[in-house]
Amino acid sequence: MNLEQARFNMIEQQLRPARVLDPDVLDVLFVVKREEFVSPAHQRLAFADTELPLGGAAGACMFAPKVEALALQALAMKKHENVLEVGTGSGYMAALLGAHADHVWSIEIDPDLAGMARANLRRAGVTNVSVEVGNGLAGLPGHAPYDAIMVSGAVAKVPRALLEQLKPAGRLFAIEGAAPAMEAVLYTRVGEDFRRLAVFETVVAPLRDAELAPAFVF
Repeated sequence: MNLEQARFNMIEQQLRPARVLDPDVLDVLFVVKREEFVSPAHQRLAFADTELPLGGAAGACMFAPKVEALALQALAMKKHENVLEVGTGSGYMAALLGAHADHVWSIEIDPDLAGMARANLRRAGVTNVSVEVGNGLAGLPGHAPYDAIMVSGAVAKVPRALLEQLKPAGRLFAIEGAAPAMEAVLYTRVGEDFRRLAVFETVVAPLRDAELAPAFVF
């Protein structure tokens, strides 16, 4: 399998037609090697337009490449930001975020997946990502406030406690709702309020214990 050709095809045949056009996003998808973050059993599917199972207690999955790219494009990462990720999985999204961030704090509820992510990130030479074990829907207040928060899994509604860990003008990307009707959204902090913008529709695996999170109601 020609990995570089497969990566090129993913970008040209999946991402550009989905209107992923931000050059910074496309560049980082070339640089961070997705195949190094999928399970060995699924390496031949590393660039397929589908979620990939990661194992773990709750059947965690990687986003499909198109969803990853659209999420990054919506979050519009800037240089030297303090970033929180909820749901580390294999560590791939954390590595993508880390390509621009000053530091990424990533929380994974499954200790086995957290260990796998640390190993993947270490092997890939990523040094500005810290993986913590815990329920990320409560955030990580000790390192707040954050310029950007990426929620790497579906939730019924983003908890207010998580939104309140954003800096002024900070952004949070999440996928809200339940299958078959989920909505990718971008929250932006405006003073003590949060502006919500619907970005695209999709269906992804829910975060473990997401249904237990307190809902944020407008």
